[in-house]
Amino acid sequence: FLLGTIIGGIVGGLIGAIATRKINESNENSDANIYTENSENIENSRLSLEEKINQLNHAIDDVRVTLTRNSEIDS
Repeated sequence: FLLGTIIGGIVGGLIGAIATRKINESNENSDANIYTENSENIENSRLSLEEKINQLNHAIDDVRVTLTRNSEIDS
């Protein structure tokens, strides 16, 4: 009975250690994929935001030119 308990404890401990290692490896791979996806999303968002800023700057410049022309005509 005592020998069975000892052997069962050893076998259970080994199985638990192996299962834990496999789970940790799987989680590390998932974390790497999530990080890569998040980095790509952040980069795409940044590029989109830069494009929107450029569009706004062009619109502001167009309004400024229009206002300048109108003020020159009125003068």
